[in-house]
Amino acid sequence: MSITDNRVQAVVAAARSTADKIGVPMNIAVLDAGAHLKAFVRMDGALLGSIDIALGKAKTSALFGMATEAVGEFCKPGGSSPGLELTNGTLVVFAGGIPIRDSKGTVIGAVGISGGAVEQDLEVAKAAAAAQSDQTQDGA
Repeated sequence: MSITDNRVQAVVAAARSTADKIGVPMNIAVLDAGAHLKAFVRMDGALLGSIDIALGKAKTSALFGMATEAVGEFCKPGGSSPGLELTNGTLVVFAGGIPIRDSKGTVIGAVGISGGAVEQDLEVAKAAAAAQSDQTQDGA
């Protein structure tokens, strides 16, 4: 199962709403379970340099099924997988990418957010990943 269009719309709407609330325009990327693009929004005024970062965060999270900062723990000096961030066309291993799961816990996609401080990106990504639309659309 992969993320549905309805859920993608809910994820983007939640990200936009949260970004508006904190007053920071964001780049919002939503990928399916295979790390393929489902949606991308660059809010008016979002940093151009953050486009690739948002896409990279979503890709990292989709490929590894965990938040990007958790992947980053493996890459730190003394971590178990130094250089991991250089694989898969380069990963982004700081906060702002979160997997999206169905009601059974299966990864159905991922969201990547970039445009603010890392803490702001994470706040928006958490809100986006938690977005729920129709309870039945993801197999619940």
